[in-house]
Amino acid sequence: MRYVLILLAALGIVVSALALREHYRTDTSPCSINERWDCGIVNHSPYAMLAGIPVAVLGIAGYLLMGALAARRAYRWLLAAALVGLAFSLYLALIEAHVLGVWCIYCVISLGDISLITLLALGTAVASLFCRSSAPSNS
Repeated sequence: MRYVLILLAALGIVVSALALREHYRTDTSPCSINERWDCGIVNHSPYAMLAGIPVAVLGIAGYLLMGALAARRAYRWLLAAALVGLAFSLYLALIEAHVLGVWCIYCVISLGDISLITLLALGTAVASLFCRSSAPSNS
């Protein structure tokens, strides 16, 4: 499971890097599909920054942290980080849906990715608790 989680974290880094590129892009966005799907509008909105830091940079940092936690098999810490990331990603999806009215394909992919990481981290953390509790004790 560790390698699957690391791979998903790497996917998140790539998608966040693409969103960061959109944040700094000055020409027409290549993912401007129609009036409902435009990464440029989303990544140039005021919601694309948090405390002066592009949200995509926070995504890269978060996915790097989750990849490192998966590599160390720190599944409970990974679950905590993933839950924070999922909550923030859901908040951003609400902004896209109800405030901006425009979706970013990179953001939607990232939401799917963090959702999958959260589910797998939850399953792995719960499984590790059951494995420890069912192991014979040496007393």
